[in-house]
Amino acid sequence: MPAARDDLMAFFKDLGIEVSTVDHQPVFTVAESGDLHDRIPGGHTKNLFVKDKKGRLFLIVALHDAEIDLKKVHQIIGAQGRVSFGNADLLMEVLGVEPGSVTPFSLINDREENRVIPVFDAAMMQHEVLNYHPLKNDATTAISADDLLKFARACGHDPKVLAVSEEAKAAAL
Repeated sequence: MPAARDDLMAFFKDLGIEVSTVDHQPVFTVAESGDLHDRIPGGHTKNLFVKDKKGRLFLIVALHDAEIDLKKVHQIIGAQGRVSFGNADLLMEVLGVEPGSVTPFSLINDREENRVIPVFDAAMMQHEVLNYHPLKNDATTAISADDLLKFARACGHDPKVLAVSEEAKAAAL
C-alpha cells in the first residue's frame, strides 16, 4: 500500500521537518493551479516522471513555468538516450501516485528499491519555500528547499540539483 497523506505528515514530524498544508479543489495540471499561486506563497512547481532507453527512472522537479527541453535534458541528467514519460501504471507501481498528483513527496513510496533518481532544478532550489502536492492533488504542502533535500535523503535518495530548465542554465552563465 502506498503511503497516505497522514503517513507523509508523520514522516515529516519524525524528521523534524515543519510543513504547512492548504486544502483545495483537485488540480490536475499546472494551468489549473493558477489561483493557488496567488493564495499560497513560495515557488510553485511541476514534476516530470520520465524514463530513459535503459529503463532508468527520473523525477524532474522544476518551477511551474520552467522550460525544459525534453529532447536535450537526458544530456544534463545522465540518462541513456532521450527520455520519455513514464506511464500511469509505472507511476503508481514505483511512486504510488496517480497522474496529476506527481510530487517529490512520493519518494516516500520508493524507499526500499530506490528506482527513481530525483532531479531538482537549480533555479527551483533558489526559492526558500517550495510547494508540492502531499501525494494527492487536493492540497498543497509548503516545505523549505533545505528540508526537501533532507526529506529526499531520508527516503534513501541522493537528489541531483542540476540546471535542467532554460532559466537555470541562463542563471549559470
